[in-house]
Amino acid sequence: MSEATAPPRVLTVAGSDSGGGAGIQADLKTMLALGVHGMSVLTAVTAQNSLGVQGAWELPVEAVRAQYRSVVDDIGVQAVKTGMLASAELVGAVAELIAGTDVPAVVDPVGVSKHGDALLAASALDSVRTELLPAATVATPNLDEVEQLTGVRVRAEEEMRRAADAVLEFGPRWVVIKGGHLRGEAVDLLTDGTEEHWLRAPRHDNRHTHGTGCTLASAIASELAKGRTVPEAVAGAKAYVTGALAAGFALGGGIGPVDHGWTFRRAGG
Repeated sequence: MSEATAPPRVLTVAGSDSGGGAGIQADLKTMLALGVHGMSVLTAVTAQNSLGVQGAWELPVEAVRAQYRSVVDDIGVQAVKTGMLASAELVGAVAELIAGTDVPAVVDPVGVSKHGDALLAASALDSVRTELLPAATVATPNLDEVEQLTGVRVRAEEEMRRAADAVLEFGPRWVVIKGGHLRGEAVDLLTDGTEEHWLRAPRHDNRHTHGTGCTLASAIASELAKGRTVPEAVAGAKAYVTGALAAGFALGGGIGPVDHGWTFRRAGG
């Protein structure tokens, strides 16, 4: 009996969400749904549920570096995705690791949770700008994160291009400006400063959206690992996330998660 060929491998470097809707839990579920093998480097542990984040404890930099080297040096990766990196020290270490790994890197510059809880120390913002974003193949900030990083405030779709230019100045090859917080259609702008791709989807009347950003970044990384171009990967990821948002469900007393398994449930009838 011959060994099965391993699927493409994707590594998430992110924090844990004990409620299972965001963080590495969302990342690994997304990767499974999209047919790649997900692996993880844990950067922080959070006590988190549908109501918010009750506590967060970051891991030592040496623990993060050891996890990364353990996976990359033995198993190898086809793409890396970063999420919650709580401190300047962690941001710098992870930026150095991904810069030294010759695969696409998707950087989700996580600043605050869906509930408004800070997940990044203010002192780490400079490290994100000067170390992490230059190592990114694709950066995926939402509008709050754009404002945190660049000072550019986006109130309407026509301002998204200016926001993208401001983020690109920090050095990522591509940026996805996520316009999900605007009114009307859910519109995202993907650009490298030359090409522009506007991705539109109907807005679903569903408040259970926890984990959307983690899920999109992981989906992009998964598609890149399969050999897709950046525009193809982002379009495929947007389609997956739109389905997950439509199927988001209530958990606990607050904001529930998107449904990472919506494709399986649909296939199963």
